[in-house]
Amino acid sequence: MPEMSTDLLSRVRVVLSHTSHPGNIGAAARAMKTMGLSRLVLINPKKFPDPEAVSRAAGADDILDNALVCDSLDEALAGTVFAVAVTARHRNLGPEHRQARDAAPEILAHAKTGDVALLFGNETSGLSNEEVQRCRRAVFIPANPDYTSLNLGSAVQLLSYELRLSAFDGIPPVVTQAVPFASPPATSDDVERFHAHLERVMVATGFLDPMQPKRLLPKLRRLFGRVELERDEVNILRGILDAVEKKIR
Repeated sequence: MPEMSTDLLSRVRVVLSHTSHPGNIGAAARAMKTMGLSRLVLINPKKFPDPEAVSRAAGADDILDNALVCDSLDEALAGTVFAVAVTARHRNLGPEHRQARDAAPEILAHAKTGDVALLFGNETSGLSNEEVQRCRRAVFIPANPDYTSLNLGSAVQLLSYELRLSAFDGIPPVVTQAVPFASPPATSDDVERFHAHLERVMVATGFLDPMQPKRLLPKLRRLFGRVELERDEVNILRGILDAVEKKIR
């Protein structure tokens, strides 16, 4: 149910460790809000609060206003039942590595029992070995092997997206302001009248020789049959044919 999926996402903490650029904090907040995550935790950020963070948040000010600033990883992970380290580096000693898409269902399964955390490192050096070892899993984004460096905000966006996709079983709700255009399908009679009209105009313009039609008419039927014409579309096409007939009379 949508309410249950939203509740699971509300239990996800995005933990940024020792972030050096306040703009990245704002970008992370924006990434979170677009995917339905709301809990931002900062461990010793170099500059926060900061106008640059607000600017890059682009309307996700509530995420920044409610962000929890901590002095230590212990404080940031307090009360969580599961934590994953987001890191591109595979380490000999440390938790099991999993791709983000594979890890998302496991993270949300733990969220059913309590808070979970996604731990992101510093923009320059990433997560330390000690930080990674505090987590139960190490999650990576399968980027280009020749260039795996991702901006912090982009990494938060991708992990948040995978969690949202998993939370809603691959079909998140979509809300749009647009009113979808709808026209009933053309009936068989509509289509037959159109083809008769088209043939008449083609003969009148000299495009079709009725004595030697060859395969033109069947090919046109196949063409318009693939389109699955709507009634409005047939009316438009016949309006064009009417205009042609008026010109050639």
